[in-house]
Amino acid sequence: MPKRLIQQRRGKGSPLFRAPSFRFLCKVGYRPLDELEKGVIKGVVKDILHDPARSAPVMLIQYETGEEIYLPAADGIKVNDIVYAGAKAPISIGCVLPLKFIPTGTTVYNIEKVPGDGGKFVRAAGTCARIVAHEEKRVFVELPSRQIKEFHPMCRATIGVIAGAGRKEKPILKAGKMYHIKKAKGKLGRWPRVSAVAMGAHAHPFGGKRARTGRTPFQVPRNAPLKYGSIAPRRTGKKKK
Repeated sequence: MPKRLIQQRRGKGSPLFRAPSFRFLCKVGYRPLDELEKGVIKGVVKDILHDPARSAPVMLIQYETGEEIYLPAADGIKVNDIVYAGAKAPISIGCVLPLKFIPTGTTVYNIEKVPGDGGKFVRAAGTCARIVAHEEKRVFVELPSRQIKEFHPMCRATIGVIAGAGRKEKPILKAGKMYHIKKAKGKLGRWPRVSAVAMGAHAHPFGGKRARTGRTPFQVPRNAPLKYGSIAPRRTGKKKK
């Protein structure tokens, strides 16, 4: 029986490929879009937490309405800082406003795809987008990939840059460290990934290139049942000048 493709193994949904959602801390998103958002709502950063599901830290915000929400923490935010949400909120770190009311050139993150969905774009640690231009029915935003995407003017975003930018600077010195990183996010099925040229000729079309892999060469008789590698070569070794 041939080996299953990686897409087939993922689609089966075995525990190896399933994200451990029972370890995840919370759902991250804005408060529901309502009439209060036309003005301004005051909130306090109650705590900054680690969520295994995310690369960035998460801040717990309690608004004056009594609501508590979790958002990706902004770089420079502290516990007990005051933040605001709404169309009349100030342009300061951690405040949530519709794109329509954010000036051109401002860095933002956690941008909504549709007004009221809680935020879908730019949520990884250390990332941010930039407001490029405003029009009557759309706002243009430059994403971290340098792609310029248009959004509805009432899509909300958070002012600032997401915290945790230096997480990739610390070297991963042991394979076990990477193992636990991948396990926390349910990615053990895709790690470790062996390069194709490092494989044997029987395992991959790119395999068996002795000059690139540095492996010991081997020869196979012409009438061998499994034919891979150098099949009945006339000579072996590097030719002398």
